[in-house]
Amino acid sequence: MFNLHLSSEQLEIRDTVRDFVAREVKPVALAPERLEAFDKPLLAKLLDQASQLGLRTLALSEAAGGAGADSLTACIVTEELAVGDPDIAAVLAHTAMLGGLFERLMTPLQRERFLPQFLGDDGFHLAFAEREPGSETALGVNYHRASAIEPGIGTVAERRGAEWFIHGKKHCVANAPLARLFAVQVATSNGISTALVPRDTGGLSVRPQEGRWFHGTCGEVVFENCRVPAENILGVEGQSPFAGDAAKGRGAPLMQALNLGIGRAAYEAALDYSRLRVQGGRPIVQHQAIGAKLAGIAIKLEVARAAIWRAAWASDHPDAVADRSLPDLPLQTIAEVYTAEAMLEAVKDAAECFGAMGVMRDMPLQKYVHDARVCLHSGDGVSDARLRLAEALAGFRRPAAAPARATA
Repeated sequence: MFNLHLSSEQLEIRDTVRDFVAREVKPVALAPERLEAFDKPLLAKLLDQASQLGLRTLALSEAAGGAGADSLTACIVTEELAVGDPDIAAVLAHTAMLGGLFERLMTPLQRERFLPQFLGDDGFHLAFAEREPGSETALGVNYHRASAIEPGIGTVAERRGAEWFIHGKKHCVANAPLARLFAVQVATSNGISTALVPRDTGGLSVRPQEGRWFHGTCGEVVFENCRVPAENILGVEGQSPFAGDAAKGRGAPLMQALNLGIGRAAYEAALDYSRLRVQGGRPIVQHQAIGAKLAGIAIKLEVARAAIWRAAWASDHPDAVADRSLPDLPLQTIAEVYTAEAMLEAVKDAAECFGAMGVMRDMPLQKYVHDARVCLHSGDGVSDARLRLAEALAGFRRPAAAPARATA
């Protein structure tokens, strides 16, 4: 049964992360020198501290060395971290989303090789290399058309004896500059496969992406004759667990929880300021216009949180769709569309509570607005997400991208 009663363990985890953010993260993340939107170095030491709290391995089962957290708990943690710093939240969220590889998809041999490394190194992060250069094709006029709009996968893996040789390039790979292990979508002779490629593999190079229109860290990954053992294929060759769009919009909404954390940070700043700022003989929180604006933000936060938590619960209980307890809809996509738009409105309203101070570059509000805009335009964008939701409502299934033909 879906309910909003958090367990004692979930409450303890939330309170621990909230205390860590208040004591360690916020004083550093909101320092004046870090408020420039395009000049924010990753807080690597704090990222390691968060890992030492067990937040990097949160999704692993207790038997595997983690906390056995479900998707809802992961969303709660991501929101709390994003209140302090979206970059730390993004890095840990991407690693958490891929943490299930170890237990659900890896063979015992793969697990024996990679899991001890993951557990023993606070800097061991994961990355999913999927996007190909030139793959940003908007759904737009391709809405509800039978042909796939995604270009074929150009990163090719060729089998030679007991090894795979990988050639190609991926870009906009989240966590790439930090990742020690990549799950890479490749084209093989039998279809689309996923290969596990360690960072120290010869022929693999990473170029950090410039600019700050992303949260966390991002980069381009190039594969030049990379050799990996034959057993590094994840699952069955030609049947990548990540291929196609059957599962899109039905996973853990961690990026939406990150966006919620940004909106909450702006709201808390506006609420604190409105209680302190006195105008006309009383705090401005008592002025009707400001009170109504804060109430509107609070409503958006609560509705977004409800959508995110419901999607998180659904991702852990797919049987709830089968027995019609939940609608057969991509709830993650619904949370994405609403949260992206609502949080941008929320942070703008929060900035207005500061008056002219809200646009000053040494105040955090301009940072929150930028952070919310990044969420609005990240991934395929809200417009495409809305159209994919419309296709789901019509029962339309978009075919998977075809693999590129191998060229030696």
